Amino acid sequence: MTAQLGTQLDALLGNVATTEGRVAVTAGILLATLAVGWLLLPRGVRAVERVTTRWLERFLDGRGETSIETMREAVPVSFGLRLVVGVLQLALFALAAVAILALWGRFAVVLAVLPVAENALTVGAQAFVSLVLLGAAYVASDVLEEYVGDLSADSDRITAHQEQLLSRIMQVGVLVIAGVTVLGIWGVNLGGLLVGAGFLGIVLGMAARQTLGSLIAGFVLMFARPFEIGDWVEIGNEEGFVTEITIMNTHMRNFDGEYVVVPNDLVTNQAITNRSREGRLRIHMEVGIGYDDDPDEASEIAEEVLAGVDTIANNPKPYAIPSGFGDSAILLDLRFWIDPPTPQARWRSKATAVERIQDRFVDAGISIPYPQRTISYPPETAADAETVERVERFDGNDQRSDGEGAGRAADRPT
Repeated sequence: MTAQLGTQLDALLGNVATTEGRVAVTAGILLATLAVGWLLLPRGVRAVERVTTRWLERFLDGRGETSIETMREAVPVSFGLRLVVGVLQLALFALAAVAILALWGRFAVVLAVLPVAENALTVGAQAFVSLVLLGAAYVASDVLEEYVGDLSADSDRITAHQEQLLSRIMQVGVLVIAGVTVLGIWGVNLGGLLVGAGFLGIVLGMAARQTLGSLIAGFVLMFARPFEIGDWVEIGNEEGFVTEITIMNTHMRNFDGEYVVVPNDLVTNQAITNRSREGRLRIHMEVGIGYDDDPDEASEIAEEVLAGVDTIANNPKPYAIPSGFGDSAILLDLRFWIDPPTPQARWRSKATAVERIQDRFVDAGISIPYPQRTISYPPETAADAETVERVERFDGNDQRSDGEGAGRAADRPT
C-alpha cells in the first residue's frame, strides 16, 4: 500500500521540476487544506450531525431518551463535534504534508514515519469503533427496556415480573454481543476466553448452587405465574402482599408491616395460596347453640345477619348449616364470600358477624353455651366414698385421749 501511494504521488507530482512550480503547488496545497479544514469540514460535520439526529429521532420514536441524555452529559455534543472535526483536520493536514514531502523529493521521510502513523491510525480506529459499539449497545438496552414496557402495557398477558425478566435478559444479551464484538476488534482470543469462562462457570455453579437454584426458580415463576405483584398470598409460613418479584427473590409485606424476602427456590418448593387470584374469597365461621335450641331457626337468623353485612358478598349468598355435635353445643358452619378479597374485609366481616349474631341470638332466646361437665358416681362408689370419709373423721377424733377415744369406740358402726 505504501509503495502504491509513493508511485501515485510521484506520477502526479513528478512533472513539477522547477522550484517556482513546487513553491506554487505547495502554496496551493496549503490553501486548499486550510479552506477545506477550517471552512468546509466543520459545516459538513454539523450537517451530518443534524441529519443523523433527525434520523435517530424518527427511528427511536421517543425511546432511549434516558440513555441518550446520559451519554450527552458524559460526552457533550459540542465536545464530540470538535473531536470529530479535529481528527478529520489532522488527517487532512497529514495528507497535505505527505503530498508536499513527495513534491520536494522527501518521500523517504514519509516511508520512515508511515508505519508509526498506520499503527496509530489502526489503534484510533479500533478505539473509535469500540466506543461507538458500546454506546450503541447502551442506547439499545434502554430502547429494548422501553419497548418491552410498551408491549406489556398493551397486553394483559405479560406481568410486571415477566416484563422485568425479559428486559434484563435482552439487555444482558445486547451487552454481551457488544462486548464480544469489541474483544474481536482488539484481537483477543475468544476461544481461550470461552474455555476459561466454561471452567469458571463450573466452579461457580458448584459453589453457588443455592443462588443458581433461586435463579432458575425465578424463570419458573416467570412462566408459571402463580402470583403477581399486589396479590395477597401465603407462602409456607409467610402471608402478606407481594411487593416485588426479582430474578432471585420474592419480596412481601406482611400484615404487621414487616418486609419479608423469600428466595425463589423456597417459593417453588412450598405450597402457595393465592387469595387474590379468583377475585373473591370464602370465609368459614363456626358457632354453637344449645341442644335445647332449634338449629333451623338459628340457621335462618345467622343467614339474615350475614346477608345484611356490607363487606359480605350477596352472590353467592351466605348460608349456615348444622355441621356436627360438640361437647356442649350443636355446631353451625357459617360460610360467606368477600369481594374483593382483602385482609381488612375478612377481619371486618368476621367481627361484624360475631357481634350481630350474638345480639340476634339473645333476642331470639337462643343460647351460645360454653363448655360444661357433669360428674356423677355410681351408687356403690358413692357409698364407699361416704364410708371412707366417716372412718377418716373418727380416726381423727381418737387422737384426743385414750379414755375419750375408748368411750366413743362403742359408738362406731360395725
